[in-house]
Amino acid sequence: MSRILLEVCVDDAAGLRAAVEGGADRIELCSALALGGLTPSAGLMALAARAPLPVMAMIRPRSGGFFWSLEEIAAMRIEIAAARAASLAGVVIGASLPDGRLDAEALTALMAEARGMDVTLHRAIDLTPDPAAAMRLCATLGIRRVLSSGGAATALAGVDRLAAMTAATPGVTVMPGAGVNAGNVADLAARLSLREVHASCSTPLSPPQQPGVAAFGFQPPGARRTDAALVAALRAALDRIGG
Repeated sequence: MSRILLEVCVDDAAGLRAAVEGGADRIELCSALALGGLTPSAGLMALAARAPLPVMAMIRPRSGGFFWSLEEIAAMRIEIAAARAASLAGVVIGASLPDGRLDAEALTALMAEARGMDVTLHRAIDLTPDPAAAMRLCATLGIRRVLSSGGAATALAGVDRLAAMTAATPGVTVMPGAGVNAGNVADLAARLSLREVHASCSTPLSPPQQPGVAAFGFQPPGARRTDAALVAALRAALDRIGG
């Protein structure tokens, strides 16, 4: 088996450093991971561009679902252009219709803006009622990688749907994400032909020293930080599987 690629999602400079030190192969760059990941700032994009790894910028202008207004799609196109200007490798996009199906029109517009860049479809696909149809649309649009938990709270719980998605379009890589760690990735590998995995490799962030930081909502409950040791442990587990 060839090397299984490890993508680590980060949302600050410390996380970026920890992912590199731990042996990640690629970075998903976000802001606000506590909200599922939003578009990173221009400054964080510029900093990440100096990393010795490919960096994919999350393109998501707000929290909540993935049904975007025309104004939001316009904003996302500008954000994609900013990722390109920062010399990042690619972007992570997604767009849904109100019923959860992927929005082909919006995705076509975003793909046009991202022409020539690496593109991942994010977990908007976990809301779709027909994942096989969504995978076929990805193939038609030229999206070659899909991040998914298989429509479940964790990738391990959604492994059957992940397997079906892989079978639907062999030319599109399904990258399991959500709850993936060194302790369970072998169970995923027993059910899936893993090429890439996505993980946060994070631990809870310590309570802020200043009480007002939490009280005023400057640090949300459940905030976490990327841990280099957890990245290294997952990298080692993937190497054992690949070896």
